[in-house]
Amino acid sequence: MKAILEDIPAIKGASSFYARHLVVPSFEFKWHYHPEYELTYIVQGGGYRIVGNSHEYFTAGDFVLLGSNLPHTWWGTLDNNEPSEAIVIQFSKEFIQPFLGLYESKQIQTLLDKSAKGLSFTASEDLITKLNGMMQLQGMQGVLGLIAILHDLSEQQTTSIASKTYQNVLSKKFETRINKVCTHLQIHCCEPIRLKEVADLVCMSESNFCKFFKKATSTTFSDYINDLRITEACHLLLFSEDSVSDIAHACGFESLSYFNRVFLKKKRTTPTGFRKIQSPMG
Repeated sequence: MKAILEDIPAIKGASSFYARHLVVPSFEFKWHYHPEYELTYIVQGGGYRIVGNSHEYFTAGDFVLLGSNLPHTWWGTLDNNEPSEAIVIQFSKEFIQPFLGLYESKQIQTLLDKSAKGLSFTASEDLITKLNGMMQLQGMQGVLGLIAILHDLSEQQTTSIASKTYQNVLSKKFETRINKVCTHLQIHCCEPIRLKEVADLVCMSESNFCKFFKKATSTTFSDYINDLRITEACHLLLFSEDSVSDIAHACGFESLSYFNRVFLKKKRTTPTGFRKIQSPMG
């Protein structure tokens, strides 16, 4: 599955930017990119958020700013079958550029520069109110509302999403291959996966595939799979009462000792420690 170039200008029509309250049965896997910046706030929903080479579990309250042409998707269904909801605002470089020439906009410029790798925020009640209000604002009031939100975000602490080493590759042939691979891995990550079977998906030798994959994702094939599996393990640790051993097996790890070692390396704590500190069930 290739990353889809989303045509925002055709969707927003005569407006300077595009703001919508999205209500859907579930967030479907749609690996895509667009030249516009994007603010996304998850009102209700849960699953996996993929931005560049970052794979994280998300829940309601997830709030991010994505830079131009940064591939991304949210993917998941609520267990209670309730609809998933998000507020999405997309705006172009051409829209924001005149404001960036102002002395007062230096912090916003810095914010947008950092968004090339994606930025994560903690949404305050005031920001959530402003985001909801954007759905009712029109014309110049909407423009001023968006600038006010970006100003507020520029004064917050931010967390980078994709790694510093991530390089965005926009070659159509490259995208088609890497997205076919990543979609396959996302679906089958907890199953036994052989390097050859994945290399065969894109008609490459194992050695060439490893070089290709490292260039596309800035990480190794095995480490990428471990990231996916640890993300799923974190979800199970937080939202199930399964034993650590059962979770390790369910997430595709061949041994508990290897699972513990990988988990400690990536989360800087043990699975049991992670569950005790962060579990909403405990």
